[in-house]
Amino acid sequence: MKSVLTNEYLSDFSSNELKNAPNKLYYSGDLDLLKSQRKVSVVGSRKISHKGLKRAEIITKYLTNHNFTVVSGLAQGVDTIAHTTAINNGGKTIAVIGTSLEQFYPKNNQNLQLEIMNHHLCISQFSEGHPTQPKNFILRNRTMALISDATIIIEASEQSGTRHQGWEALRLGRKLFLLCRIFH
Repeated sequence: MKSVLTNEYLSDFSSNELKNAPNKLYYSGDLDLLKSQRKVSVVGSRKISHKGLKRAEIITKYLTNHNFTVVSGLAQGVDTIAHTTAINNGGKTIAVIGTSLEQFYPKNNQNLQLEIMNHHLCISQFSEGHPTQPKNFILRNRTMALISDATIIIEASEQSGTRHQGWEALRLGRKLFLLCRIFH
């Protein structure tokens, strides 16, 4: 079931956070995950190295074993590993996507998105029919940083959108952990 969340999710935000929050979030799943537990974004490269893959699994497993909700962007690479590792280890996950809820991007994550929508939480700031544009993913990264207590960057390229998430986390006063190697 898809629903719209307006101002009620904003109640605990500071004035700086409110300036950067989307006015509406569209969601499917367990909305209590936004308010409960501690939330940590696990993000990084779409083209992940073998070491990055192992790091993402270890970090995500540690977080779920310590009752953190894992937040990520449902992209290929680190995001997919973070979501699936959280689910496979009995944890909770929130997917913040850069498309509207009825779209599946990337297509090969359709089943994962449906699993998250039905048993975890999937949120978007984009209404049905909103065109998919590169800037959507930058806005998605801001929203991920906003709803998370911290961001962990596993691995990122010089041009990676993950860098936007890191800057947003810092700008919003969130903790940022870099476990990555920057590669060209």
